[in-house]
Amino acid sequence: MMRRAISRNAAVLAAFALVFTLALALTEWFTREPITAARRAAEARAYEEILPRTRYDNVLLDDVVELSDRELLGLRAPRNALVARRGADVAAVILPLSAPDGYGGAIEAIVAVNADGTIAGVRVVAHHETPGLGDRIERRKSDWIEGFRGRSLNDPPQARWTVKKDGGEFDQFTGATITPRAVTAAIRRALQYFEANREALTAPPAAQGHADE
Repeated sequence: MMRRAISRNAAVLAAFALVFTLALALTEWFTREPITAARRAAEARAYEEILPRTRYDNVLLDDVVELSDRELLGLRAPRNALVARRGADVAAVILPLSAPDGYGGAIEAIVAVNADGTIAGVRVVAHHETPGLGDRIERRKSDWIEGFRGRSLNDPPQARWTVKKDGGEFDQFTGATITPRAVTAAIRRALQYFEANREALTAPPAAQGHADE
């Protein structure tokens, strides 16, 4: 009697587990496409802040080059660069970058570099900087990040690609120099990466592979 009861309970539990697993699988199956579409739409909105849709006519999120550079971009895992094209011409490339030396840890950002090597725009996408001080790297907190628009490796000269406290061109924040210093240096390194890998990043889609190769 005891054995039959145990077997029956085990069978009920197994059936419940199977039904639960199937329900999860079905939920994942039916929601996968809407979730993916929503994520792509959110990403597209973020990219449009630094690179307006009028500047390209390709599907930006589908025209990518995988990157894994740690030295200049600071990437800790492979990420994609997005290539904006208008017809057969490359308008700009959006590079991911990470500044490992922020006050609160790594600062993740994206920088859109025009085909001529000038900056179209920069946005910080994740950080752990001090609220009210270092968080002014966020566009919604201040317009400091807009100071990089139009700049290039030669503007300002390399010796001035840092904050004013270090003899450079760019403002620091009152009470918070480490954060803008880290972001400024990371953007300069991203421009160096673009310059060193321009040919691979701006190649026709069929010729692109891994830009770090």
